[in-house]
Amino acid sequence: MIRRFFFSCFLILATTVPISQGRAQMIDAGERLPGASGLPLPRFVSLASGEANMRTGPGEQYPILWTYVRRTLPLEITAEYGNWRRVRDKDGTQGWMHSALLSGARTALVTGGTRSLYGKPRPASTEIMRAESGVIVSLDRCLPQWCRVSLAGRTAWINRTAIWGTYRDEVIE
Repeated sequence: MIRRFFFSCFLILATTVPISQGRAQMIDAGERLPGASGLPLPRFVSLASGEANMRTGPGEQYPILWTYVRRTLPLEITAEYGNWRRVRDKDGTQGWMHSALLSGARTALVTGGTRSLYGKPRPASTEIMRAESGVIVSLDRCLPQWCRVSLAGRTAWINRTAIWGTYRDEVIE
């Protein structure tokens, strides 16, 4: 009787846990392993669409959690399941989006109030513009402490601690 119960539980689990090549790939914090797409997890991307639904699960049958309407918003991919990506936004909200709604273009969100952008990657450099918290910038290049960004047709350097959308010490060429 007990064996039959455990065997039944095993059959139920075996039919509900995805075992195909497209199974969800999840990682521990700090670890960057390839996902089902062959690209590293976690990784940052941006919204390719002006309107994108975040769902509770990897499929259109799952309820919509949020609808994002801000094209180029940076998001972090934390898992993959077939053509679906589990993403996290700056506020920590997580859900699933279809990969067609995402772009590999790197962007970042200015955080923590009004931030200075400089002509060179050092604070003693000339401030050439300022950006308010919530402004999205395009990432052109990142050194360990500074990122060169594009904003309103201009290029400048910003301290990495003033943006969300990169990993600490990540180098972007």
